[in-house]
Amino acid sequence: MIDFHTHILPNIDDGARNIEETIELVQEAQKVGFEAIISTSHYMEGYYETNVPEREMWINVIYQKLQEENLNMKLYLGNEVYLSENLVSLLREGKACTINDTSYVLFEMPLNIEPMNMYNVIYEMIQHKLVPVLAHPERYTFIQQEPEIVAELIEKGVLIQSNYASILGYYGKKAQVMVKKFLQSNMVHFLGSDVHRPNTIYPRIPQILTELTKIVGEEKLEQLTTSNPKLVLKNKRIEIEEPNKIELTLKEKLIMKMSK
Repeated sequence: MIDFHTHILPNIDDGARNIEETIELVQEAQKVGFEAIISTSHYMEGYYETNVPEREMWINVIYQKLQEENLNMKLYLGNEVYLSENLVSLLREGKACTINDTSYVLFEMPLNIEPMNMYNVIYEMIQHKLVPVLAHPERYTFIQQEPEIVAELIEKGVLIQSNYASILGYYGKKAQVMVKKFLQSNMVHFLGSDVHRPNTIYPRIPQILTELTKIVGEEKLEQLTTSNPKLVLKNKRIEIEEPNKIELTLKEKLIMKMSK
């Protein structure tokens, strides 16, 4: 398995606070079956602005520490870039980066407000031959209210990364309902831990994989956890299935109407 979305670099964003936590996270990841980790530190102007050379330096430092600990884990550099009018410029200037220097860029949006410029920025990315990958859509309030937006985004060329722990309700009941529906409707292309701290997500991975297998089956799960991420790292295209219409049960509709 390849972890598509993580915050393992120390003292870069709100993820690992030091190199010791980073090593602990790698140990946890290896223990539950990950063979590679894509580091996707936040890049948000005015908040998290660590540039590519400094993050590359950290990857090298981590590799040295892993050798000392006899840990075998492949690491790849990326970013989780906050949606902004400057997103493409940040990539072109080498401040933020794509995943493993490919065409694929992981981006995030505000959790509680639909950004006015969402479609414009996505269009600009595609015009520059980038492949936008939206991080954890199940967590965005405006998508929870209008889940059909995800199908529209996929139609426009956006790929979808959901969080492993969403299926256990780690981010709330609404996100749990949404991620299940997205999985059932062919609207997820990658899975990531979005891990920030040790002893949080990775120890739950075995339970999560059991739940995910019930929903999508072993073959599809292998695609989301391993095959598709490998294609991204090689800058190859992945096969996109036609999304199905999302149908909520009565119970799910009641959950989605809850205030929290």
